[in-house]
Amino acid sequence: MTKSLSRAKATPKRPAEKVSDHAQTGAPGPYARDAFERWVLFADVLRERADNMIAHERQGMPPLLDFDYEQVLDARNFERPANYALLRITRIGEDCWDDCVDMAKPPVIVIDPRAGHGPGIGGFKRDSEVGMAMHEGHPVYFVIFYPEPMPNQTLADVHYALRDFVKEVARRHPNTAPVLYGNCQAGWAATLLAADCEGLTGPIVLNGSPLSYWSGEAASSPMRMMGALTGGAWAAHMISDLGDGRFDGAWLAQNFESLQPEKAIWDKYANLFAHADTEPARFLEFERWWNGYYTLSRAEILGITQNLFIGNRLEQGEMQLDAHCTVDLKRIANPIIIFASEGDNITPPEQALGWIAKLYPNTNALRAAGQRIVYMTHAHVGHLGIFVSGSVARLQHRAILESLDEVDALAPGLYEMVIDNPSGDPDCKAGDYSLRFLAREVDDLRIASDDAALQQVARVSRINEAAYASFVSPWLQAATTPASAAALRALHPMRWTRTMFSAQVNPWMALVQSSAAAIRKTRTPLPDDDPAILAERALLARTGEVLGNWRKGRDAWVSLVFGAAFATPFDIFTTTQADPSDAASSKE
Repeated sequence: MTKSLSRAKATPKRPAEKVSDHAQTGAPGPYARDAFERWVLFADVLRERADNMIAHERQGMPPLLDFDYEQVLDARNFERPANYALLRITRIGEDCWDDCVDMAKPPVIVIDPRAGHGPGIGGFKRDSEVGMAMHEGHPVYFVIFYPEPMPNQTLADVHYALRDFVKEVARRHPNTAPVLYGNCQAGWAATLLAADCEGLTGPIVLNGSPLSYWSGEAASSPMRMMGALTGGAWAAHMISDLGDGRFDGAWLAQNFESLQPEKAIWDKYANLFAHADTEPARFLEFERWWNGYYTLSRAEILGITQNLFIGNRLEQGEMQLDAHCTVDLKRIANPIIIFASEGDNITPPEQALGWIAKLYPNTNALRAAGQRIVYMTHAHVGHLGIFVSGSVARLQHRAILESLDEVDALAPGLYEMVIDNPSGDPDCKAGDYSLRFLAREVDDLRIASDDAALQQVARVSRINEAAYASFVSPWLQAATTPASAAALRALHPMRWTRTMFSAQVNPWMALVQSSAAAIRKTRTPLPDDDPAILAERALLARTGEVLGNWRKGRDAWVSLVFGAAFATPFDIFTTTQADPSDAASSKE
């Protein structure tokens, strides 16, 4: 930046009327003014985010859908109550149901993930799964959930509520089976429905959905490794106890951010500061959803961690919802469409696809089962981009919907869906791009997995959970009150680091608000090619790279510790604590 300034000073003077705006752009004064104004605007956006967050909580955190809707069913009133409801999307902008829906097309049921945040990621803007489905003429239904679970709610309660939702949609559309959309963690919920609702559902679309939590090298997932090093499911149990029987979703959001802190705690805010004039609307739109933290019951989070995250029982056909229902994915007869991305560090393709080879030893076994599985991968979009990227919605999700008949007509087997789009325009017409379904072999998806280490993690988790449940949990439950649980939720870093910027909490933010309003009236930002602006953005980018390198070092260290702890089985665990299923597998 110093060299740029010296060059600017050495430049011969031109007529004043030609240099008054440009020649000074490299001078300290204009940059200091511009940076100060952006700091104020930046702080005001954080104030608005905090105020939005508080207002949303006081409203009961309704779903953030950019569509009009009506409630069809409320599972809180079911015989087995659950905090879920079924909505029918009635209007998109100026277009209502009667204007854009073709009743001959299969209805689409979008199920959002209950992974810490509220519902809405599949439809909080026009260019989304909901928007594309309505645009293509499909009747659209959306499954929401409320911030608080029903007392003692279980995964089985949720499953049976979702099954009743599917039955209701099938009743309303008797001539065509509904298409199930499962986003992220809702993917396994959709597969449970398909396995339990034979004949009621049509194709299943799994977007960034982990069904094979152990696929890939054990050290390839930092989140999975950290869960192992903290001892497994007992930590979720303790958080639930401290939450008076409820698990705070803010913990899951914090885990997601810790995967790539350079993006969550630096790049996101650096980009907002650098583009304080143009970025706020997009930033606030996403943050309204990201900062709405919902809770799960103690039984739900333990069921998820023990059966999926650590137990990996779903793909093994050992996930027992209750005494009457054990899930077997081989019962699914509906076509399955899987959308994953190489840029997804939360649900990499290994976890989205690895279960196929675990269920079907080879392609002939898949064909003999009469199953059709189609997968499509994106080269670089991140996990959230699978759901919120407008370009992905307008091309990939549109292509999936437009190819449903072709998928249904495929012979049993494994296929890769490839989109040929020479123009690169996501808004191209159907005739301007083409779809190919390339036959693949199951062996192509045989993904390496360090099963010995991961089974050891499961055993350690069972031991720790049993010890905690017996000796610690009763005392914590007795000591916890609704007031203490509410205080802990309010003090969670994912909350107070947001709410501290609210004018309702911090009186100084009123000054920021008034200053930002005055700045916007007279603001003239420096051009993007200003030398000082270029130097600033280079510094911001370099800082992000440094944090990224730190994260890589952290992950390498965690991987080293994980390997040292779990690479070699502990005899005491394998001999004295192995459960019957482990013994059976060892005999085989």
